[in-house]
Amino acid sequence: MGAAMRRIHVGNALSAFGLGFTVPYLYVYVAQVRGLGSVTAGLVLAVFAVAALIVLPFAGRAIVRRGPLPVLLTALVTAAIGALSLGLAATATTVLAAAAALGAGQAVMQPALATMIVDCSSSETRSRAFAMQFFLQNLGLGVGGLIGGHLVDTTSATSFTLLFAIEAAMFLLLVVVMATVRMPRAPHVGDAPGQSAGGSWKQLLGNRAMVQLCVLGFVLFFACYGQFESGLSAYGVEAAGISTSALGTALAANTLMIVVAQFAVLKFVERRKRSRVIAAVGLIWAVAWAVAGYAGLGHGSQTMATAAFISTYALFGLGEAMLSPTLAPLVADLAPTGMAGQYNSAFALVKQLALAIGPAVGGPLGASVHAPYIVAFLLFSLGITVLALRLGRQLTDVQNQPSLARSRVVTQGGAPADAVATAEV
Repeated sequence: MGAAMRRIHVGNALSAFGLGFTVPYLYVYVAQVRGLGSVTAGLVLAVFAVAALIVLPFAGRAIVRRGPLPVLLTALVTAAIGALSLGLAATATTVLAAAAALGAGQAVMQPALATMIVDCSSSETRSRAFAMQFFLQNLGLGVGGLIGGHLVDTTSATSFTLLFAIEAAMFLLLVVVMATVRMPRAPHVGDAPGQSAGGSWKQLLGNRAMVQLCVLGFVLFFACYGQFESGLSAYGVEAAGISTSALGTALAANTLMIVVAQFAVLKFVERRKRSRVIAAVGLIWAVAWAVAGYAGLGHGSQTMATAAFISTYALFGLGEAMLSPTLAPLVADLAPTGMAGQYNSAFALVKQLALAIGPAVGGPLGASVHAPYIVAFLLFSLGITVLALRLGRQLTDVQNQPSLARSRVVTQGGAPADAVATAEV
């Protein structure tokens, strides 16, 4: 791992740590501490999604033309201003404006950092680099949320101001860290005159494999991430009688599974076809939804229901650990030279759409119609398997299984790799 990649991973950890401080407590802060009510709190959460959907199409073009580092630094400063303003805001208007700035900055960070990882890695090291990114993000979010929970006091607005100030400080510290990164020279579309923004989007939409991956990504994020804190938690409370403390334990089990399993599954994932790995995730998540169905619809004891519900979140974590070294590197491998930023932003846009629609659909269903909710999302998970296998037919052998490229180098001319290298020298 080079110096640039180390700084990028530190940046991922710092940004996740800062977000972990505030994200779990945002609703309580707006609705109760500032006394602005549940409607305003809901609007704040919606503003985060809307801001992301607005800026991401432009972010991709900016990354392609200017490079990921300047875009990332701009996003960090914007997010820092938004976080500090949110901690000081006392009216609905100022809260919503601050949330828009914070949401826009956070949204642009994701594709910018992903493109930096692509530029600083090779096809052989990319899966491990994205696995490390996902590991550090979850670790940062967990540690930040844990520390933030001990600092927050719902009777004191000052304690929340402190949380948002710490988040802003993390973003500014990240500006200092990222400003020292020396990125390798990467080709940009801006280097080739005549390439318009509309042309780059047309080129992306003409890539059938990328379009299929975006459809698959939407279903993935809608059926899993979009349900964690809305439909699935509502189902657990209403149908399975899960307490709030048990719900917290389930979320912790999800994070723990990712932290423990991430590098254990990495070697397994690297040697398999990416399409089959994603298909396997769909099957694992189908089992997770079936276990959740037992928790809420079965006739076992409350202890068994709680254990099943926690196991559901752990199974989701196992699937996430398998996806992290698979999805993002596949997006990078599908992107033409110089277009990684555009493709990363497009995939981030799909993710934001799924995360905006998922809670809106899953929340009411999980709280009221329990059996149809479980059946529907179990079928969505099986759909992931079908879509992944179909995607595999659109990929080249090396795109689907990058380890083949390494094995071909090793067996070049029927000789070992070191012998080939010696002959070339």
